[in-house]
Amino acid sequence: MKVVAFPRAEQGTGASRRLRTAGMTPGIIYGGTSEPMAIKLDHNALYHALRREAFHSSILDMEIEGKIEKVLLRDYQMHAYKQIVMHIDFQRVSADQPIHVKVPLHFLNEETAVAVKQSNGIIHRAVSELDITCLPGDLPNFIEVDLANLDIGQTIHLSDVKLPKGVSATSSDADMTIATASVPSAAPADDADATSSEEPKAGE
Repeated sequence: MKVVAFPRAEQGTGASRRLRTAGMTPGIIYGGTSEPMAIKLDHNALYHALRREAFHSSILDMEIEGKIEKVLLRDYQMHAYKQIVMHIDFQRVSADQPIHVKVPLHFLNEETAVAVKQSNGIIHRAVSELDITCLPGDLPNFIEVDLANLDIGQTIHLSDVKLPKGVSATSSDADMTIATASVPSAAPADDADATSSEEPKAGE
């Protein structure tokens, strides 16, 4: 994905406020062998880019004054109650340096899992993303978790997840829970109806 940014000379709270009023978002690029660089980006383009999953877990091509830098999204801050991106951070990446990043999990076959299809069970997703380590060229946009064979009372652990080549999980806990399946609890209203139906009628 490509992102266009511009050098930012303005610094400080007042300058950032003026940038936002002008439809820009202040940000910074850090890491690598270069000094941190203050940047600004078009707010509308950035806001819509943040709505895309790949923007959060892909190597981005950031164009600054005609030059391209490879970066990762590292952090961003939203306004407390307005749909405004207040600030954003990017990290430079090098092809030969491992990176640590969170990657979204895509759960497959949830509706046709054994627990759901045969026992009307419920799938519980314990996590929605996974911390991984890899070289930039090996970074996946997402990692798939197949739920097809998950039955009631069973758990999918980190050790059960097939990671792409060149990718390793940051967590050393192979038993970390990824997803489980269980029988749904009876609704309170259903319990109340069942109780009342068992009570004897007057005169019986």
